[in-house]
Amino acid sequence: MRDFPRRTGRAERWADDADAGCPAFGGEGPGGWLDRVPAGRGRDGTSPRAPYAQVGADAVTRTPGLRGQLIGGGTPAAHGAHRSGRAPAPHELLHAATEFLTLQHTEERLGDPARRIAAVRAEIADTGTYRHTTEELVFGARVAWRNANRCIGRLYWHSLCVRDRRDVRDPEDVAQASADHLREATRDGRIRALITVFAPDAPDRPGPRIWNEQLVRYAGYARPDGGVTGDPRNAGLTALAQRLGWPGGPGTPFDVLPLVIQGADDKPRWFALPDDAVLEVQLAHPEYTWWRALGLRWHAVPALANMCLEIGGVCYPAAPFNGWYMGTEIGARNLADTDRYDLLPYIADHLGLDTRTDRSLWKDRALVELNRSVLHSFDRAGVTVTDHHTESRRFLAHLGREERKGRRVGADWSWIVPPISGSATPVFHRTYEAVERRPAYVHHPEALERARGAALL
Repeated sequence: MRDFPRRTGRAERWADDADAGCPAFGGEGPGGWLDRVPAGRGRDGTSPRAPYAQVGADAVTRTPGLRGQLIGGGTPAAHGAHRSGRAPAPHELLHAATEFLTLQHTEERLGDPARRIAAVRAEIADTGTYRHTTEELVFGARVAWRNANRCIGRLYWHSLCVRDRRDVRDPEDVAQASADHLREATRDGRIRALITVFAPDAPDRPGPRIWNEQLVRYAGYARPDGGVTGDPRNAGLTALAQRLGWPGGPGTPFDVLPLVIQGADDKPRWFALPDDAVLEVQLAHPEYTWWRALGLRWHAVPALANMCLEIGGVCYPAAPFNGWYMGTEIGARNLADTDRYDLLPYIADHLGLDTRTDRSLWKDRALVELNRSVLHSFDRAGVTVTDHHTESRRFLAHLGREERKGRRVGADWSWIVPPISGSATPVFHRTYEAVERRPAYVHHPEALERARGAALL
């Protein structure tokens, strides 16, 4: 179904290749940027509704490659305006800006925000928008992570490094800066929590858009038999990239997709990620020597690319950001979900498990071994990864820290509880309130459409 044969006793053969706002921080950090973004792929897993005329960026090299997540909700009127696709009215924008500036001045003990609010009011009256200072941008990006109800790894929100690239809006420059983001976040496996913020939306001048759900995603090639080679989640965007001129990769289950970027001219273009921007980990197992021959791998940096960073009513539609992986994101979701790589029957076959009845718990046993493989392989490769037991304890530490500061923590139980061994973790045995606050990382409906490769009318 995904080019991984079932119950054959042998593995399928496919190619195997062998700045601003960055605090000093040396501890372990954020995991659990959960890879559960609702991409909304059509049930057929394929093509966009209508083709765009032409155009591929011939610059940059093709590669095989890499890639993971977060979320938020909303209160200010300006947020509702962004969700409906219209720019906020001046009074809505000023209201959101006032709330944000008051929050920043209060938390950072900057004194009375009245002078700054007056300057913003004048700027909005003159231009229809306003520009954040570097300090405001850094504070807003970090607090947006702190406010992410679906992220378990928020203990280290204050360690997020912020790259201010608000002067960048051309697709070629966005592609280059996105590759630089991956290089800087990777650091030979010592993954750094990082965000790159590109030009915001402004009246009559939209900012750039990255169509990809994440900077690194694996292609999903629709086959004539109705199956998919690679990741079915990305079948729509893969088809769109090919219609834009991308020749495709070698055709393995792990071909890295090019970036699809839309500039002010509204024409999406594709840009292949350079080899040196993508780090991948070959998956082995601590006990089974045959595991490596399965040819499984995953990329090291989970960099979400299509969520809007909303700060004080200003929407930054292209602001890719990453933490690092919690192992279950890869082993229990990306590789195991039935609408993704669906590897549990394949792994169970190689383990010699009885798959005739669910009561043998073959799925559970295969799932545990797959997750052991991920943690073992990342550790052996020297790539930062966390496990769901450790991250659950860290999340409760985050709750305690925030409560001592008098801040309520919003959380979505269905996302915070790990996808395996939930009741064995402390986050399972309590309830949470889904408090939505600003600043936030937000999924706009049109961004979800782009991620599935659907053309916008």
